[in-house]
Amino acid sequence: MLDHNIFEGSIPKEIGMLKNLTELNLGTNQLTGPIPSEIGDMQKIIKIDLHTNQLNGDIPSEIGKLANLIELRLSNNSLTGTIPASNNSTMGSANGSDQIGLCQLSHLTYIDLSYNLLVGDIPACLKKIQRSSWVGNCFQNNGTENRPAEQCPNSPDAGKEDPVGGNEKKGLPEPLWLLILEVIAAVTMLCLLTLCTVTGLRRCRGRSSGSEDSVPWTRAVSWKENTVISIDDDLLGNVPKISRQELAEACEDFSNIIGSSHETVVYKGTLKDGREIAVVSLSVSTHCWNNHVAEMARLCHENVAKMVGYCKDSDPFSRMVIFQYPPNGTLYEHLHDGEGCQISWPRRMKLALGIARVLRYLHNEIQPPFAVAALTSGSVYLTEDFSPKIIDFERWRHLVTKPGLGTGGAANGGSVNSVTDPRHKRFMDVQANTFAFGVILLELISGRASVSKDAADLVNWARKHLEQPEEFSKLADPKLASVNQESLGIVCNVVNLCIDPEPSRRPSMSMIAAILEEGIEASAATLLRDSSLAWAEAELAMS
Repeated sequence: MLDHNIFEGSIPKEIGMLKNLTELNLGTNQLTGPIPSEIGDMQKIIKIDLHTNQLNGDIPSEIGKLANLIELRLSNNSLTGTIPASNNSTMGSANGSDQIGLCQLSHLTYIDLSYNLLVGDIPACLKKIQRSSWVGNCFQNNGTENRPAEQCPNSPDAGKEDPVGGNEKKGLPEPLWLLILEVIAAVTMLCLLTLCTVTGLRRCRGRSSGSEDSVPWTRAVSWKENTVISIDDDLLGNVPKISRQELAEACEDFSNIIGSSHETVVYKGTLKDGREIAVVSLSVSTHCWNNHVAEMARLCHENVAKMVGYCKDSDPFSRMVIFQYPPNGTLYEHLHDGEGCQISWPRRMKLALGIARVLRYLHNEIQPPFAVAALTSGSVYLTEDFSPKIIDFERWRHLVTKPGLGTGGAANGGSVNSVTDPRHKRFMDVQANTFAFGVILLELISGRASVSKDAADLVNWARKHLEQPEEFSKLADPKLASVNQESLGIVCNVVNLCIDPEPSRRPSMSMIAAILEEGIEASAATLLRDSSLAWAEAELAMS
């Protein structure tokens, strides 16, 4: 487990000598070069995680020899070529002789190859993997969200010689005077470009001199190391721009209000294609608004409500962000406003795993990390099959009232309002999310609200029982027909880690999610990765 460091250079070929290694995690470093083919010699490996590095070259076909491999994460690199797998077989086929490359991995349940430079087709044996595992590549005709064409290598024509260019290469070399002229022209263009850049920066500084901690939105600083990371400008180009008139029709002339504050109004509506949406309307400066729309546009996870568009009109002035709206209400409503017993224990564990995984993605799998502005059971929305979807409505309200966007406060386990260092502030925001996740776990297992007029503060009430393992059962919701004591103990131990009063002692969501995945009904967790229908079948079998 060497993730989130600053390791540089290539992965050594000698790594293939680690015959007994079961998990290799080198994610979020600065590794370069190709993935060594010797990685196929690690016969006992179960998980390989190399995401968010600068690796290039082809994916080695030798990975197909790792018969025990369950999880493969290679996202956010610069890997090229095609996926080494046969298109003529299906994963888990009994006929091993027809399987090539990754199609040989009969135990593989999770793979993420998103945001690379891969070309060709997605092999048939891997098409049952969720679509988010393929986005941001250069696949042909696969119905995935690819990179813009100009960012993709010309793979089909890469080996072909241009007839015009070929003749030029065979001709005489350029005369010296033409070479000198080209150098002078290049230097002149460079000087003009530098002058324009300096002038533009001066104007931008002049406009933003009144704002605090103003940073160009295309660059962000990692909270864990002093590494400058670029946010992809093209991501916003993939988000549709929706007119104000179309939103007015969808939201019944903006009369269907589901939330409001002094700074924002949230409308509910239905687009012409039948999709239910939530529309956040606010008034902010163009620069600040663009920054946060781009921040939201880069999020791509099955448990984050997808941003389906934005509205940016001048007459009348409109700044709106549109999200998919899960139709089944919030987790808070189901636990505290309705009959909480309708959410069975297995379903509550499914929700805990889903929320843990999305926080792992937001905190550990994207750079810079993303912290939810106000993580509560009220910000967790549910689909018809009770899958969690986080919608960060509070971010837009904070955008107006607190441009620095801190998520501190006692509710999240510590105040960060006085923090001025942006890297430390982001770290504190992430730790506040970890605390908030511990509170949501307490709500799931106890059925109690985090704050109630008729009862003590949930965390303070729970601490006295969390100190003694034999008292864990006193935290269980009495309305539940049955509770799995083993998984209850695991969740209680995780809660203890999350609500530690010292933020620096709280573990990362990567570790927390791993504990929950390995401890909560391991067989059911494996089914959950495949489909929500499989989970429902498992739940019926367990009830």
